[in-house]
Amino acid sequence: MSVAAPTDSRELTPPTVGVSAGRRSLAGYLVRPILVVVTCAAIAVVLAVTPMDSLEARALALPNLLSAVWEHIQLTFASTVLVVLIAIPLGILFSRRRLRVIRPPLIGLLNLGQAVPTIGVLVLLAVGFAFLGFGAAIIGLVIYAIIPVMLNTIVGLQQVDPAVLESGRGMGLSARQVLFGIELPLSVPIILAGVRTALVINVGTATLASYINAGGLGRILVAGMSTNRLLVQIISAVLTAVLALLIDYLAGVAEDLLRPAGL
Repeated sequence: MSVAAPTDSRELTPPTVGVSAGRRSLAGYLVRPILVVVTCAAIAVVLAVTPMDSLEARALALPNLLSAVWEHIQLTFASTVLVVLIAIPLGILFSRRRLRVIRPPLIGLLNLGQAVPTIGVLVLLAVGFAFLGFGAAIIGLVIYAIIPVMLNTIVGLQQVDPAVLESGRGMGLSARQVLFGIELPLSVPIILAGVRTALVINVGTATLASYINAGGLGRILVAGMSTNRLLVQIISAVLTAVLALLIDYLAGVAEDLLRPAGL
């Protein structure tokens, strides 16, 4: 998910997804965890009652599943942390007045870049640079997920009311104080929405990391595909979906907690 390119050099189109209107009710906080628990329980029941051959039993053994889930979490969070460290400063930089003229072509280029399949980036790293494993997967995930965070940072900063900024300057605040005391706090909901989007993107695309020997739930899925074991494929796909739901839920909770009061 990305923000559409602007039609002029002053305003960017505000995002239409990922920013909630307010904090959820208690029931809203409970629905997703209950769904995750029920799904995991259903997986456990299926594994307990379904006859499996030696290949399926080895692939779906609990230690192997837990190891794959942990590898997947590491890929997701390591890449997202790097995305945040890179994309937010870049978003701040390209939101400044002096770089406004290059912003529209930059946004268009970044939106075009996001259309490139992630597997293509991973294959390029593996074939073109003989780069395999965890590090290569992290680079590929960062390249792909950096766009929504950077765009949301630019959009969030551009949506701050100019009158509020002028009031801060009128109070004698420096440009740095206006940025960190006014612009960034008011942009937090939109920036966090971009981070949440990047997390979900990385959960899904990290499945492809198994093709370059980086582990994760994708290695179980690939094992099921290569051995034609439908049960292995289904379980790995469902676990990936459950992990995406759980991480998106946790990111939503963090978004609610970090949202400044009144926004």
